[in-house]
Amino acid sequence: MAYVAPIHRPSSVRHALKLYFLNAAEECLVVAKANRLEFYAPVEDGLELKYTRAIYGKVTMLEKLNPISSTTDHLFVGTDRYTYFTVSWDPSTKQLRTERSYTDLSDKTGRDSQSADRCLLDPTRRFMTLELFEGILTVLPITTKSKKKGDPEIGSTGEVIPVRIPELFVRSSAYLHSRHSSPEKEKPTLALLYEDNHEKVGLRVRSLNYSAGVSGELGSAEFLEDYYLDELDLSASHIIPVPAPAYGFLILAETSITYVDDISRKTLVEPLNEATIFATWTQIDGQRWLLADDFGRLYFLMLLLGDQEVTGWKLDLLGTTSRASVLVYLDAGLVFIGSHQGDSQVIKIQEKSLEIIQTISNIAPILDFTIMDMGSRAGEGQTSEYSSGQARLVTGSGAFQDGSLRSIRSGVGLEELGSLGEMDHITEVFALRSGIDVEKTDVLVISFIDETRIFSFAIDGEVEENEEYKGFVLSEGTLLAAGIPQDRLLQVTSSSVRLTDLESGMTIATWASTGGQAIIAASTNSRYLALSLNSIEVVILDILAELKVKVRKSFGSENQIACMDVPTVVSNILVIGFWRNASISILNIESLEQLSNGQMSDEAGSVPRSVLLTQVLDDHDPTLFTAMADGNVVTCTVNPITFEIYERNSTVLGTQQANFRAIPRDDKIFNVFAMCEHPSLIYGSEGRIVYSAVTAEKASCICPFDSDAYPDAIAIATADDLKIALVDTERTTHVQTLPVGETVRRIAYSTKLKAFGLGTIKRTLKDGVEIVQSHFKLADEVVFKELDTYDLNEDELIESVTRADAEEGNGDEDEKFIVGTAYLDDEKPEKNVRGRILVFQVTQDRTLRVVAETKLKGACRALAMMDGKVVAALVKTVVVYAFEKGSLVPKASYRTSTAPIDITVTGNRIAIADIMKSVSIVQYERGKTGEPDTLTEVARHFLTAWSTAVANVDEDTFLESDAEGNLMVLRQNVTGISADDRRRLEVTSEIRLGEMVNKIRRINVPVSPDATVIPRAFMATVEGSIYLFALINQNKQDLLMRLQSNIAQHVRSPGNMPFNKYRAFKNEVREADEPYRFVDGELIEKFLDCSPAIQKEIIEGLAVEVEDVRAMVEGLRRLH
Repeated sequence: MAYVAPIHRPSSVRHALKLYFLNAAEECLVVAKANRLEFYAPVEDGLELKYTRAIYGKVTMLEKLNPISSTTDHLFVGTDRYTYFTVSWDPSTKQLRTERSYTDLSDKTGRDSQSADRCLLDPTRRFMTLELFEGILTVLPITTKSKKKGDPEIGSTGEVIPVRIPELFVRSSAYLHSRHSSPEKEKPTLALLYEDNHEKVGLRVRSLNYSAGVSGELGSAEFLEDYYLDELDLSASHIIPVPAPAYGFLILAETSITYVDDISRKTLVEPLNEATIFATWTQIDGQRWLLADDFGRLYFLMLLLGDQEVTGWKLDLLGTTSRASVLVYLDAGLVFIGSHQGDSQVIKIQEKSLEIIQTISNIAPILDFTIMDMGSRAGEGQTSEYSSGQARLVTGSGAFQDGSLRSIRSGVGLEELGSLGEMDHITEVFALRSGIDVEKTDVLVISFIDETRIFSFAIDGEVEENEEYKGFVLSEGTLLAAGIPQDRLLQVTSSSVRLTDLESGMTIATWASTGGQAIIAASTNSRYLALSLNSIEVVILDILAELKVKVRKSFGSENQIACMDVPTVVSNILVIGFWRNASISILNIESLEQLSNGQMSDEAGSVPRSVLLTQVLDDHDPTLFTAMADGNVVTCTVNPITFEIYERNSTVLGTQQANFRAIPRDDKIFNVFAMCEHPSLIYGSEGRIVYSAVTAEKASCICPFDSDAYPDAIAIATADDLKIALVDTERTTHVQTLPVGETVRRIAYSTKLKAFGLGTIKRTLKDGVEIVQSHFKLADEVVFKELDTYDLNEDELIESVTRADAEEGNGDEDEKFIVGTAYLDDEKPEKNVRGRILVFQVTQDRTLRVVAETKLKGACRALAMMDGKVVAALVKTVVVYAFEKGSLVPKASYRTSTAPIDITVTGNRIAIADIMKSVSIVQYERGKTGEPDTLTEVARHFLTAWSTAVANVDEDTFLESDAEGNLMVLRQNVTGISADDRRRLEVTSEIRLGEMVNKIRRINVPVSPDATVIPRAFMATVEGSIYLFALINQNKQDLLMRLQSNIAQHVRSPGNMPFNKYRAFKNEVREADEPYRFVDGELIEKFLDCSPAIQKEIIEGLAVEVEDVRAMVEGLRRLH
């Protein structure tokens, strides 16, 4: 059984719309990213994300509706499953509210539209037209009159009416504006720009004739032909309706713009100064539009009028942006540019120019990626300790001028601002103010085993070490240093406590232990200081009474103290963790009488080693964090009045104990930094506690350091240095970008060379002619810059790249990059040369040198290495090459069903993903006694699937993706009874992901025997998503499947689309009813968002406790 969860959510933007949705006073922008809707509000510097929600389906259409009873607009959403629904905004719950549940428009007899699905609303807002299938227009009447109770609300959509038209391939369509004084009395007019069977382009204008049904019957509709224009420019691509005063419409083509008068039907054609390919447009007003082309250029189009007639037009180039998929004119010269193949942007139009105001990161489409490390600099295919958020992936993202290399790491970011240099064995670090007039901290107290060092920071960041400071003892390590009320400083060492004046540095009071008792631990609030003496006795000192002993109590050697905390969020209590029985006690700090007690673990030897009570959730009781010696972190909630300890949860952070430090998030909320072998930040989000890895090395101790030189920073000590850094307040995806300006089609990473090999494609436009040139580039991993470039031949494109320790033929191995290519032009000077395999060596000065070349009769689609040999997937065959005397020599070949698209090698077996015929497995055998080597098919998946990628995820188990967004897990039954059984690849799991996967990379990570899932691969998609694929532990399979089923019944998606229908396998050949033995991690994680009452309902019949399920799901969430 299989498990999939998103690491990086889709970032490609194909659809966007401006409407009054969140409130009636201000328009917002809704952006569709695959299956997610994001709502943005305008702010001074661009757009601010206000709300995001996933839906069950990839968004293909957006439109706004205006019901008369609603003060805000409703949102019409269409999906790739041929369903649509409408939603509105509920201000009381701040959630989407379904106004109309999903309607299924799928038609098994209809052929999918060859162009993108379209949704058109006529200018009078009486009808909506959907274009989903060839030759069919789906009409949705919009209610304009509501006579009696029970009738549809004015502004809502009615029942669908399919209408057939003879135009099959419609390039563009638009409703035209009516010239009638009462346009609602006119029939809506639809213009269709289409291509006929002879590849000629024409335009047909049709009027919609609609008759409403009576007595609940369905109405009827037909599109009657008004007129047509033939023999248009073959490159015509878009229709733009023109409103008053000019009316009519524009036709955009590659070399011209045509205006058509819809009354006289006269055309005005004017050529462009330079040929281009228009991609999208948006209207500014009745005479002005913005046009975006395929090369990222933005144009300003204005119609020229004379006597209310169009006399011409003017087209100005404003500048270059990302290649736009959608344009939305916001207001006051601001424009949103939504992009599929580059970063989305907000720009401001200026006179004949533009200014980029805001950039919204987008890593789509991901054409290829590599795993740079798994948190410990382990290269691809190597085994390393898997830690949440520590995996670093490098993707080839974007296309053409928007192409780039992106380094992606998901987690809590740590940005280094400065370093104090090498310092070994730091035990603690504290931040203080240097004077009473200083508002922010500017002094760091750094404690070592046998000394303390003090560093002062100037406003400009200059650092000075102090040989003495405010009466502090520097010849011992410091257990605690803090600023306290009345402008005083407190220092605690293992032998004494000192209270000094902040301004003069004079010692006000001291306290020392007697009888040789050592101070083991200390904690303080603004009034009391708690000390642990020899882990047996607790002493409470009154800070405001100049260190007078308030109370002391011995707990005896049988109840030794392991850790303690004096919380600042709840007054007059002390929290103590005991070695015995792994218990935590809350005591009255003034009497040391026990107020409550809790057991943190039932396991023998599990001891609390760090404890912290703080406020991480708003409008919620404080949370008690207890770090156990075995790496578990136990969280409990504490009632601040009764001090009852309840809602215990356990989370595994590592194999060693964690130490806690609270970091202020705002005036009353804190984040918790957990220091262990994998540092983590614990924070509150949406009413629950979230654990997320920090993208940093091991941290031994930290403290907040909000100084003038480093605002909102922290000081973080590792094993050998101390740094000043900024830490994020919550988990985000961190993307580092290397702009390439070319499509990064293939990428390979070499740990030995510390470099990337990139196969790129560059496109330029010169004198109206598109020129394509391909390169192989070497890029440095550290400074993330280009080192060298090798130009391929004219009309030759990069198809595949891999890294290899290739045999030289004499037994030596050397790291190389191997590149496969294909020629675009079949009429090459060299006969039968359709591609090449090039072998590159990286010289000592880090340049590329070709050491071998093999000419091919077909394109080389994919490359892999097998025991020092090169496996190449050509157009019709898979060939194994060996290095012999500096050249590649074919050793064995296998003819595929149609064309191989991807390969993966495990041992001597090759899994081949065929473009039409799914996956086959072939086995390589060396020839014996002079016989040739062989490639023999040993297994095959016999069903049809348009494969895109394949990877080996377990022994005899393979993960396959197809072009229709499905995932399949295939297993070879090697123990089958018959030979046919053993040759058959069985489907053990399948699900519809909804996004096309371009690449799958296997990962190997160690997990504990009782792990819920075993991570096996990363997947990258066209929409910019990255997913984690895992196999489910056998003893958790039934629980997760039943849990998924129960959650699906309680968690509703906008539009009320059923989960099973959304995730069911679907291609042109077969459609399932539900996902098969596949668990959707995104749905499972929604368990944490449910209320406690719903959580109890979900687990009914599962024979598990809510806390156990919650802990399991929290563990799954931390995987990504």
